Amino acid sequence: MTGIYRDVLPAIVRVLAADVIDNTAKQSWQKLIERKVDGGFRSLLSAQDQFEYDCLLHALLHRELSPAEWDVLHARYSTHYERRGKAIERLAQQVKSPAPTRFFECAVATWAIPRMKGKDGKRSTSVIVLPAKWYDINNWDDEARPDSTRSRWRRDIRKALDRLEEQAMVHVTEILAREKLLEAS
Repeated sequence: MTGIYRDVLPAIVRVLAADVIDNTAKQSWQKLIERKVDGGFRSLLSAQDQFEYDCLLHALLHRELSPAEWDVLHARYSTHYERRGKAIERLAQQVKSPAPTRFFECAVATWAIPRMKGKDGKRSTSVIVLPAKWYDINNWDDEARPDSTRSRWRRDIRKALDRLEEQAMVHVTEILAREKLLEAS
């Protein structure tokens, strides 16, 4: 069987959500809509089979990705509040920066949980958002260093995190291709 996942990013999101997916019985119309949205080979699988593929891939990725790659994916894409928070904390230990601790932690958190458009940065009550003051770089440094210094620190931290995320995405893509789990284009 091939082509369980249409693309890498949706596969990552489904896999990270596998621990928290509500596996309770659904109405028959809900199952039809979910299958129709997914399309492809996946639409031929039952909801339970889809969930089991997600769980198996979760275990495979957890085993094969480095701890930093696993954490960057959890920090950026997980829907589980606690796991995402812990991944952000661990990720803050993976990247080096001359920035003070508070600045660095705020930069990592706002990279992982970017500000969203909408009222108070919320589109839904279930979306993880930080308080507005977290996104203000002026609140990250008590010593009022120059804007150029703070901007450079933030840029360098984000570049390091982006590189780590890209590395993790490439690794996941290689695993999905090797296991023939991506739909052929």
